[in-house]
Amino acid sequence: MSNKAKAQPAPIASEHTPLRARNVSFAWADTPLHWIPGDPCATHTINVLHLLLPAGERWFVHVYKQILPFIRDDALREDVIGFIGQEAMHAKAHDDVLPHLRELGLDPTPYTAQVDWMFEKLLGDRTLPPGRASRWWLLERVAIIAAIEHYTAFLGDWVLNAQALDRKGADPMMLDLLRWHGAEEVEHRSVAFDLFLHVDGGYRRRVRTWATAFGALVFLWQRGVRFFMENDPTLADGDGRASFKELLRAGREGVLPHPGAMARSIPQYLSRSYHPSRHGSSAQAAAYLAGSPAALAADARTRAGSEARTADARTTGGS
Repeated sequence: MSNKAKAQPAPIASEHTPLRARNVSFAWADTPLHWIPGDPCATHTINVLHLLLPAGERWFVHVYKQILPFIRDDALREDVIGFIGQEAMHAKAHDDVLPHLRELGLDPTPYTAQVDWMFEKLLGDRTLPPGRASRWWLLERVAIIAAIEHYTAFLGDWVLNAQALDRKGADPMMLDLLRWHGAEEVEHRSVAFDLFLHVDGGYRRRVRTWATAFGALVFLWQRGVRFFMENDPTLADGDGRASFKELLRAGREGVLPHPGAMARSIPQYLSRSYHPSRHGSSAQAAAYLAGSPAALAADARTRAGSEARTADARTTGGS
């Protein structure tokens, strides 16, 4: 969509991975409300993902379906299609946690309604005249997604390496959801940025949309943590407070990303030489996905379905 010729950072070829959606499912009956034992603040800080991601990732899919006709590179188009499939599954997997939270006495509906409004209305489609204005808004949203994906990849890399969660006895089902999702974020971490470079790549737009994305994420996350802590039915009055001191404590313990590490990721994205393939490891992501209980079960279901269809085709063909 842009005819500007720009020198762009080269990706690391060995970090490219063919993308496919894994039809995972999780059973939440045995997962406690505070799935990091004894640490409601860290638990609820991560639980905000279940509030933000369903609407956010459905919005990613919606925007990317609009940009598909403008992709002129066949390999990138295949990556974007794979990305769309993975993001749709991420949205569903996190959405499926919300009924369990309601059963445990924490109804997220008041907060998720605000998140839905932001993605569907504030960042949704606008009635604009065809041409320059509508193209600008589409490119702006593609750039915002690239900035958000920088942070989802950061979080994916973090959770794959967060051994403190295992030491604290975090619920294995929730850990598998987070690490399956994190591994796929690392797996497809270059797609959103490569798409942005392909259709625009302007540095001023990159900086502007990073500021938009970062500000929105910080605002929504802190509101989400406060919402969970204040509405947690198991916390006594005065205990349901989220504080920066608690986040620092959890970061030092390794059960949350350290705020300093988050801050150091900012100049990475704003560097003119930035490319996502230089951060995180596709090999580590693939290794986790090769052993993830949910991913293995999804692969087994896919194989069984394929074998059943083949058997049906042979039976039909032979009759």
